[in-house]
Amino acid sequence: MLTPLAQADSLRIGTVDFVSPDEIKVLLDIEAPNDVALNAGVPRPFPRINSYALIPSDNGFLVAQIEWITIERSQYPKRKGIQDFGVIDLPYPLRKMSLNPLGILKEKVDDGGGDRTYEFSRGIEVFPTVGDPVLLPIQAQLKALVESGTNRRVNIGVSPLAGNAVVSVDPDRLFGRHLAILGNTGSGKSCSVAGLIRWSIEAATAAKTLVDGKSDNTTNSRFIILDPNGEYSSAFSGLNNVQLYSVDSQKEGMNNLQVPIWFWNSTEWSAFTQASAKTQRPILRRALRDIRRGNSFNQSDEEAKLLDLRRYLSFQFMKIRSDMASNVPRDEATKFGHYLRAVLADVEQKKTSCPSFIPKLACITSSINTVLASTFKSFPKNGETIEYYNAFSDTSLQIVLDSIHALLESLGGLMYREKDMGEDIPLPFKVGDFANYVQMLGIEENSSQFIDFLVMRIRALLADSRIGDIAESEITLSQWLSDYISPTNSSEGSITIIDLSLVPADVVHIITAVISRMILESLQRYRKLSNGQTLPTTIIMEEAHTFVKRYHNESDEISASSMCAQVFEKIAREGRKFGLGLVLSSQRPSELSPTVLSQCNTFLLHRISNDQDQELVKKLVPDNLRGLLRELPSLPSRNAILLGWASELPVSVQMNFLRKEHQPKSDDPDYWDVWTGNKSRMVDWGKVAADWQNPSGELSDGAFSATEQIGEEE
Repeated sequence: MLTPLAQADSLRIGTVDFVSPDEIKVLLDIEAPNDVALNAGVPRPFPRINSYALIPSDNGFLVAQIEWITIERSQYPKRKGIQDFGVIDLPYPLRKMSLNPLGILKEKVDDGGGDRTYEFSRGIEVFPTVGDPVLLPIQAQLKALVESGTNRRVNIGVSPLAGNAVVSVDPDRLFGRHLAILGNTGSGKSCSVAGLIRWSIEAATAAKTLVDGKSDNTTNSRFIILDPNGEYSSAFSGLNNVQLYSVDSQKEGMNNLQVPIWFWNSTEWSAFTQASAKTQRPILRRALRDIRRGNSFNQSDEEAKLLDLRRYLSFQFMKIRSDMASNVPRDEATKFGHYLRAVLADVEQKKTSCPSFIPKLACITSSINTVLASTFKSFPKNGETIEYYNAFSDTSLQIVLDSIHALLESLGGLMYREKDMGEDIPLPFKVGDFANYVQMLGIEENSSQFIDFLVMRIRALLADSRIGDIAESEITLSQWLSDYISPTNSSEGSITIIDLSLVPADVVHIITAVISRMILESLQRYRKLSNGQTLPTTIIMEEAHTFVKRYHNESDEISASSMCAQVFEKIAREGRKFGLGLVLSSQRPSELSPTVLSQCNTFLLHRISNDQDQELVKKLVPDNLRGLLRELPSLPSRNAILLGWASELPVSVQMNFLRKEHQPKSDDPDYWDVWTGNKSRMVDWGKVAADWQNPSGELSDGAFSATEQIGEEE
């Protein structure tokens, strides 16, 4: 058995030639391996970019990563034990390499006399000096480098540069401090997302079964995937409690996506309606406060009818009063008279829905009839009767106002006199009532000319059947939280996949923001009610560069995309405190919000070719690790670089293989096979058009009349 000194001498590959805090240059020995190292226990390639080297120190070994290798022309070197007499001193190629110092590798104390074990820790206590030997790590040391750290519970792959040592991560670090998975399309991002979730759940299931000593394939995990491309619908087959939500709920196993419009807060309403800051936004917020405080989630039908009557009378009271101030009853008497007749018909209709107030409603109809009769005129013309109204007096109209006010007082008064409950509390209301109430407040504030466009946009929203299927849902708040986060009073978690691919483009940012905000706020309230305990939950945002886009706050306008990014910025800043982790998957990191990226503590970097994206990624890591990122443009599919909080040191990892049926549907198009007939494609564009033009209609199986014939080679 070799002594420690003899073993160190056999592993020596060079000497330190230059030392700085972020770089160590090494002069390789002539005898150092050129291609394959045979002196480290097992054959392995050496030297290789991003592989590891060791430098003995007082308290172990300084671990460094190879950044570059070069050849320099120098004087002929003097070989050990040989006198080179008469050798002409000509230039000789000497190999040099640059190392990035990473940390310290210490040998563990083993009283059992077994194999040596090592432990890696980040940080450098004492740097080497010029002339110190540089060693090739043995297999046990390489394994310790990659497999260092505690609670490494989830196996995600192997490290080819570390003798295929197993790369495992601590899920608390991986998901608890936010993760960014970045890379070009086709580099394996989606498979990494699906794999991390599946491998984590499988590891938790195995650990739970082992601890309890009984068979139990359930875990109390919560993963919520916001999927804008519809890739993940079948990626988690075989796992328990997988919930799928989509606009197209006709698919087997798919539930109808429900995000009730009364979930929206004032900021989301302002972003959707593009409300101006000076006039429209204050009225919009006041309308939300008023209409929410008049509702209750356990409201009876009778209470709802009385509330509707109260809103209607409040609106008519303020409109008549506003028209009187604007001289409408005198300047446009006939038009105002027809308006009073419409009010009369509405009030008569209210008698059937509110029978207990028939006497007071009768007082209103009587006063309106009296006013109309006092000014009504008609005359025949060309065989027709022409009707018109003379000017109405303020005195007669005041009688109508008094009768309406008397009934309003018995109902609780005008809406804005009620106690304020907040504009963002998710209490249900009818959006049709909301549009009317916004219009009513505009009249009250003498701002009708500024509110008309706002009301029109709200009503246009209601008229869109695509949005109505999502937003006009009767689901309760507690049921929504149970369906979309995890079941109520259950130790089982769930995987929630929200397919956003068919959500209309004009509301997809709003819907995404509402879902994410509701999850964050629900977990905030959970911690409040649970004495500080959190409910670990993870949101995965695919195509994050679309929804977490960098924006500029140079104007008072609130755009839907910037508002959506702000929600994720809040999750990135505050989510950890409430047990909410964030996973971003993006192919354009340069377009992501800098605030969100700066809050991500772990990065899984696949192949990145774009110069701007590479520059941004380099800014996210320490200076002495940027050489590692030079490998990004040449990484093959499935390979990535893991660095940050979840990894003790940056490591190149080949992700575990994910079976075909578990991979997201993000394959490249099969152009050649289709061209050559190896795979056939047939389509009925009539059925495509019918589905497009009538999204709520049911289609028969095989709606696209498509068949796929796979050749013998597959």
